[in-house]
Formats: sequence, structure tokens, C-alpha cells
Amino acid sequence: MKNSIVGLLLLGWLPSFAQTTVTEKFQKINTTAEAQAFVDANAGLKPSLFNLTSAKDSSLIDKRLLRQNKGDIFSVGYVTYKVLEAKEKIQFRANYIFLDGSSLSPAQIDSLRKIIVTKAAAGTPFEQLSDQYTMDGNTTHGDTGWFFGEEMMPKEFQEAVHNHKLGEIFQVDVADKQWHYIVKKTYDDDDKKEITVLKANGR
Repeated sequence: MKNSIVGLLLLGWLPSFAQTTVTEKFQKINTTAEAQAFVDANAGLKPSLFNLTSAKDSSLIDKRLLRQNKGDIFSVGYVTYKVLEAKEKIQFRANYIFLDGSSLSPAQIDSLRKIIVTKAAAGTPFEQLSDQYTMDGNTTHGDTGWFFGEEMMPKEFQEAVHNHKLGEIFQVDVADKQWHYIVKKTYDDDDKKEITVLKANGR
């Protein structure tokens, strides 16, 4: 009789152990390489490794995942998820006119700035002004395209664009390189989040 009771108790505990198995395994996985090894070795759990971005993934579960931080583990029903990577990226876009301080004196820079800002305020399209005055030979009418990171635009330029409102015209100086910009912010900042997620059946 005692053995039967013990057996029943053990059977009663088995589901609890099974429910925590995937979570315990996920706690030991920290890289995408380790996650891929888990996927390859546990086909019965129907695991998968996938990426989500806030720019295009909008189902309820996607939105919940995108709110998580790196390392977070949670379950929905009998499916468990772990966020392996989470990166936030803010992209900027503007039009600019570049004035080269190594070729022009400070007085010439100031004079050109006043002329350009006055023309812009009077209604001359900024793209037209860029074509006329910019000194870097760009062929995009001064459009930066979407950018992020100092490898694309100077830190001072990015910070100024971030700190101004859509449609504003402002000046940016990169003093150590003698670079001078007149900038018009043409788009609101685009804040994106990208995550890599491991998923498997079980808890």
C-alpha cells in the first residue's frame, strides 16, 4: 500500500518536472550558437530561432516579445521563449549643406550661413540651396538618407538632428575637422528594436 502511494505521488510530480525542463535549459543558453545547438538536438520540442523587428512585426505575441530585454524568459501556454539579443537603433534623416572650414574663413562661413538661412526662410527649397552651396559634391540634393552611427555622420550632427524638431533649420559645427553644416530635419526619428528569440514547446 505504501509503495502504491509513493508511486502515485511520484506520478503526480512528473508533470511539474516536465514543465520546468525547457525553462531550465533556456537559462543555460546565452548565445545564438548555443541556441542553434539546442534547436538541432531537440526536434521533439519543435524549437526555432528567429528575429523580430518593431518596424514590421506586430502580432500580439511579437509585440510582447519586443517589450522584453536580453535574457528574459517567459511562457505563453505551453510554449517558452527566450530573448537572446535585443538591440535598439534610432535612425535619423535630414537635408544638409556642407561648408568646408579649411577652404573658407570664419567670416566667409558666417556670411554664407546668413545668406542660406535667409533664402530658406524666404521659401527657396532647401534641396535647391544644397545643390547651389554644398561643398562636398553630394548628388542627393543634401539628403542624408536614413543613417545611424558615427561611421555615417559625425556625432555632433546626429545629436543635433535628434535634438531638433521636424522641419527646423539649424547649424552644426564639427570644430576639430573644420566642418560646418546647415541642416534641415526632414523626418521624425525612426526608433527600431530588433531581437533574436529562441522558442520551444514546453515550460
